[in-house]
Amino acid sequence: MHSAAAALERLCDARAEVSAHYLISVTGDLWQMVPEAERAWHAGAGEWAGQEDINSRSIGIELDNRGDHPFSAPQMAALEGLLAGIMGRWHIPASGVIGHSCMAPGRKQDPGPRFDWTRLALQGLAASGQSGQPPHSIDPDHFRTLARKAGFTALVDDETLLAAVRLRYRPEATGPLAAEDFPPITPA
Repeated sequence: MHSAAAALERLCDARAEVSAHYLISVTGDLWQMVPEAERAWHAGAGEWAGQEDINSRSIGIELDNRGDHPFSAPQMAALEGLLAGIMGRWHIPASGVIGHSCMAPGRKQDPGPRFDWTRLALQGLAASGQSGQPPHSIDPDHFRTLARKAGFTALVDDETLLAAVRLRYRPEATGPLAAEDFPPITPA
């Protein structure tokens, strides 16, 4: 959407068959559209940590950003406050905070490569991308095993899986699988 107002209008239109619990504008304004205990229709088909029907087991937060510019400081601050509250109320670990691109690799790209996951991780609001020692060999099967343990369980090809893991932990990375691509082993 081209603006938070347009996104809000679409998310509140029953004919669109899409909704979210929250929307945060670029200026940090926050709207709640669906109570947290109720199901919203934000995720669509996908899988995370072996669980399907993500809509029924998640709280959806939409951010006013088309992906072509960094997320604003007021928007990130609003997100941080909202996440801290949600995680406390629902006992959600940092590893349970994901983007659409994590649960629907190849189908969804948001929040995109400009989203500051590191900022959230430093506050305990998302899993850290630091996995410790990189592997001694670049084995695609070992990469897939670690990606599954980190929560990336959707059935996708190796290239799509690598792109999804990179969007989450190393958005600037390109090229073939590298030691730095191996995700953290923190279980989802």
